[in-house]
Amino acid sequence: MIDLDPLDIKILSLLQKNASLSTAEIAAAIGLSQSPCWRRIKRFRDEGLIRKEVCLLDPKIAGLSVTVFATVTLVQHSEEQVRQFEDIVDRRPEIMECYTITGNRDYLLRIVAKDIESYDRMLTEQFLHLPIINSVNSRFALRSVKYSTELPI
Repeated sequence: MIDLDPLDIKILSLLQKNASLSTAEIAAAIGLSQSPCWRRIKRFRDEGLIRKEVCLLDPKIAGLSVTVFATVTLVQHSEEQVRQFEDIVDRRPEIMECYTITGNRDYLLRIVAKDIESYDRMLTEQFLHLPIINSVNSRFALRSVKYSTELPI
């Protein structure tokens, strides 16, 4: 964990809203000169707080109008089966997020797809034939009420 002062929080809040802001723009917005602002941002990167800077695309405009939340239960929790499943997940670009979870399921996946048929094809070809998978339970999102990538720092 990294200690953040009020200026750090302002810098990070601005960057979470718009990672393309220049150091000069950030410094001006928070009332700090460019050099100390740059050093703070560099420290965030060096310490791993800023993992990477990305461009967020609109999934619908990109032709990915279906969002699925799938829970997966493995047959066993052996190290080999866990590694095999997580390797498959890592290779699938349509799987946007994967979490190990508590309860009677092992994983929660957020998946985007062009349409239901594309999701069905991915599910059938990539998961359902695997002997390590006990069950997959899919829930289709009807609409997005809130989506954010900003952490509440």
